[in-house]
Amino acid sequence: MKLQPPPPRILIVDDEPSMRRLLRLGLSAEGYGVAETDRGMGALEAVRRRDADLILLDLGLPDVDGLEVIKRIRYAQSDVPIIILSNRGDEGAKVAALDLGADDYVTKPFGIDELLARIRVLQRHRVQPPSDQSYIEAGDLRLNLVHRTATIRDTDVHLSPREFTLLQLLASHAGKVLTHSFILRHVWGIGTDVQYLRIYIRALRQKLEQEPERPTLLVTEPGVGYRLRVPESVVSAAVLADADASPLAPGRTLSR
Repeated sequence: MKLQPPPPRILIVDDEPSMRRLLRLGLSAEGYGVAETDRGMGALEAVRRRDADLILLDLGLPDVDGLEVIKRIRYAQSDVPIIILSNRGDEGAKVAALDLGADDYVTKPFGIDELLARIRVLQRHRVQPPSDQSYIEAGDLRLNLVHRTATIRDTDVHLSPREFTLLQLLASHAGKVLTHSFILRHVWGIGTDVQYLRIYIRALRQKLEQEPERPTLLVTEPGVGYRLRVPESVVSAAVLADADASPLAPGRTLSR
C-alpha cells in the first residue's frame, strides 16, 4: 500500500488569539496541518527546523517586526512561501513586504475562500520544477515563448516586444501580486517611471480584456502593483458577518 505524503503544514504567525483560532479551524477543515505562534522568533525557529511549508504572517508582532522576519527568512535562503495578513490601508507595508520577499498578501477582513485560493496558487508555483517549456498557459491566455506570440480565447493577439515581455512576467507568476518596483526592475531596469508601466498595462488590457475598463485578467492591486488573475484565484464575493458562523461557510470573513 502506497503511503500518502503528509498534508502541507501551514504556520500561522499572529499575536491575536481569535485570528489564530479562526485560521486554524478553517485550514484544518481543508486538510492542512497547522502550527501557530504569536512571536516572530517562533516563525524564525520553525523555518530553521524546516517545520513549515507555508507561512501566514502578520506584520505587527510584539517581538520582531514582521518585515524583519521576512528579511531574516530570505537571508537564510529559505524559499518557504509567505502570505502577509495585512490591515486595510497599509499599502506601504504591503509593498515593503513583497519587495523583501513575501509572496502575496490578504487584507483583513478577508474571506477563507480568498485565502485558500492564494495558498493554492503558491503551492502550484512551488511544486512546478524549473522549466524549459516553450509556452505558458494561464486561463484563456497562451504565450508561445519560442515565437513570442500570444493568444487569448483562441484569438491571436499582436504584441510589441515590450508588451510581450511584460505579459510573460505576469503570466509566469499567474495569481501572484507583483509590485510596481519588481515589474519595472525586470522589464525596464532601474530608474524607470511607474507611468510607463501604467501605459503598457492599459495597452495590454485593450488587447486582452473583453471589457478593458473593467479588467478581470490584468487586475490592479491599489498602491501595490498588478496581478494576472487566473480562474483558480477568482474569489467569491459572498460574505457572512456573523462571527459565530462556521469558519468554512461560503465567503466567511476573517478579521481582527
